[in-house]
Amino acid sequence: MMTRQKTYRILATVFALLLSLRAGADAPRRVVFLGDSLTAGYTLDADLAYPALIQKKIDAEAWPFQVVNSGISGDTTAGGLRRLDWLMRRPIDLLVIALGANDGLRGFPPGEAERNLAAMIERVRETSPGTIILLAGMRLPENMGEAYIRDFEAIYGRLAERYAVPLKPFLLEGVAGDPALNLPDGIHPNQEGQAIIADAMWQFIRPHLEALSP
Repeated sequence: MMTRQKTYRILATVFALLLSLRAGADAPRRVVFLGDSLTAGYTLDADLAYPALIQKKIDAEAWPFQVVNSGISGDTTAGGLRRLDWLMRRPIDLLVIALGANDGLRGFPPGEAERNLAAMIERVRETSPGTIILLAGMRLPENMGEAYIRDFEAIYGRLAERYAVPLKPFLLEGVAGDPALNLPDGIHPNQEGQAIIADAMWQFIRPHLEALSP
């Protein structure tokens, strides 16, 4: 016969489990931007980087999403791949991969970046099939050479087609090359540039968030 003490322990365990499930149901869904300094908002306050601006747009819709800015200055596709398992320790509802700029600027072989990005997509789909994956492409400055630029930029279209992943062809569309929208280094977006990226990225991800929202 079950003792009263044992019954209390079972009831306490069940109650704790129900609370845990309730907390999980009420927890905001996660939107993760996996990127480099362009995503991190190099030299800017964190709330001026485009992921933070997207969080404000989400809040305005009263949607239950928490944006995570996982941009690290100097990161490459290899670095992003190494960080992915750590990020996946908590559920991710929507993942935007915005990496490759540093691979290109350092002259890494395009095939290497393509393999790393492919491995990210495959790993997410293996471990979290319900996660929506979006890809943001990169373009390189002319001084990298015409052939290299062509080969590098082509990797994003191939990945998008191979894995049926929605692609934003160029993260910095409308911002790159404009001195008024970039820091003095001519590479990193300033506050105004980040706002333009946020507006364009919002149009890219909004339909997917809308489909996920209750």
